[in-house]
Amino acid sequence: MSRIEILYHRSVVTVLLVILLLPLAATLVYAFSSQWGSTILPEGFTVKWMVQLWQDPRFLIALGHSLLICFGALALAVMLVLPLMFVIAYYFPQLDNVMNILILLPFAVPPVVSSVGLLQLYSDGPLALTGTPWILVGCYFTIALPFIYRAITNNMQAIHLRDLMDAAQLLGASTTRAALLVVLPNLRKGCMIAVLLSFSFLIGEFVFANLLVGNRFETLQVYLYNSRNGSGHFTSALVISYFFVVLLLTLVANTVNKDKE
Repeated sequence: MSRIEILYHRSVVTVLLVILLLPLAATLVYAFSSQWGSTILPEGFTVKWMVQLWQDPRFLIALGHSLLICFGALALAVMLVLPLMFVIAYYFPQLDNVMNILILLPFAVPPVVSSVGLLQLYSDGPLALTGTPWILVGCYFTIALPFIYRAITNNMQAIHLRDLMDAAQLLGASTTRAALLVVLPNLRKGCMIAVLLSFSFLIGEFVFANLLVGNRFETLQVYLYNSRNGSGHFTSALVISYFFVVLLLTLVANTVNKDKE
């Protein structure tokens, strides 16, 4: 590759990064500006809006609700889906094509349509879950399935699951022992990628949270929606805080994963 081609590729990547980061940078500046209306640059800077946000008990509760729902749904999804994926990959690999179609079903129906059906189904009767966090856990569980299935399936293919299991069994390990002590540690990266992808998507989900639960179990996105008529500086501080929470959790997860390696 010539020097001109390298320079061209770097220029394209730089332009794309600038385009992607510019709105976030503008939001960050607006969150720390005291007044920014009639001038090109802010008239001053302050931490007032950020302090006001993090001292708001309602925001902290909404953030806790979002983290609780997301991690609860992801833990449930991993514990239920991972054994099923192992069985399919090891015993019934011919079902992989069927699973690739089934996991797309949560995205085939628009969230508004799904919410109306769930409201009719769980508003009364033996399972009156509307307005409770349990219905969100169930919804987020189904939304996370495609991300979890695809990431872990790719990881299983990369480690050559059948060859790994056959080698462990030749050395005297039972199927259960080989799955727990040999295969599962090698799926750590796939599980981490699946959880991070799902988490970054779920914590920003609004339609299900607003229609099924709303203010009865206020999540971060519902709190942001309810704050839309307030100060733009305050809303910008909320958006930046949301971004840095996701970024911080991602960095912590990557650090833990590297330490285990």
